[in-house]
Amino acid sequence: MFEIVTHAIALGPLLAAVSDPAAGAVVTFLGTTRNENEGRRVTELEYEAYPEMAVAELCKIGDTAKARWPIHAIAIVHRIGVVPIGEASVAIAVSAGHRAAAFEACRFAIDRLKEVVPIWKKEHFEGGEVWIGSQTGQRF
Repeated sequence: MFEIVTHAIALGPLLAAVSDPAAGAVVTFLGTTRNENEGRRVTELEYEAYPEMAVAELCKIGDTAKARWPIHAIAIVHRIGVVPIGEASVAIAVSAGHRAAAFEACRFAIDRLKEVVPIWKKEHFEGGEVWIGSQTGQRF
């Protein structure tokens, strides 16, 4: 499961996508919208993407993770549009026989997603809004 969605992310389908009777570990990561950044009171984040390319890059991340670690499955979902404070903008689930591989693959997936997937975010804060650059934090 590699998806770009415009609605709240549900963990149930994500966990079902990585379910495997041979898995001894399932690791999840949720990236959530926080209410503060660089001293500003953030009210919400807004994400935009090039969906076709974003999904293709998510698939590549999954393929790379499967090649590097002995994992059973990986699923990644990223939300676009306005994401209120406290809600998830990205979710990753990885299943593996053992926890080390699941943790390492999950960490790789979120780090790589922020580097290569064409998704951009705009920060809305009290008194204004600003595109804050790529997901790695690099400004435009």
